[in-house]
Amino acid sequence: MKLSSLHPSPFKALLAAAALACAAIAPVARAATPEEQLAGYTAQAGAPAVPARGQQFFNTRHSREWSCASCHGALPTQAGKHASTGKSISALAPAFNPERFTDTAKTEKWFRRNCNDVAGRECTAAEKADVLSWLLALKR
Repeated sequence: MKLSSLHPSPFKALLAAAALACAAIAPVARAATPEEQLAGYTAQAGAPAVPARGQQFFNTRHSREWSCASCHGALPTQAGKHASTGKSISALAPAFNPERFTDTAKTEKWFRRNCNDVAGRECTAAEKADVLSWLLALKR
């Protein structure tokens, strides 16, 4: 065994410290506003979001058992309830729940999970943009 493998070089120690620092700030770097996330989905879609289309998507069952509204309510400005588990779900519209759509990783996780439940597939960037634009249009 080489002695150098027991004592990391200063470069490796610096690289490890940098990796730890990046891991520590990563959650902050992923934080976003709902408007920033909408801008990202709109850019990916290559077309402007249409709130009315988002509302229609949200309230449609897509040939499946549930729609988004099944758990969040047709107007997601108040707490909803999971259709299967009965677990309470806080308001989805950002004006009624400022925590919503402020973490890109969480947003993607829930879009992926819920789109698979509701539509039987992942949602497109255009569908996400449409739904988020409608949710942002809901005001107090």
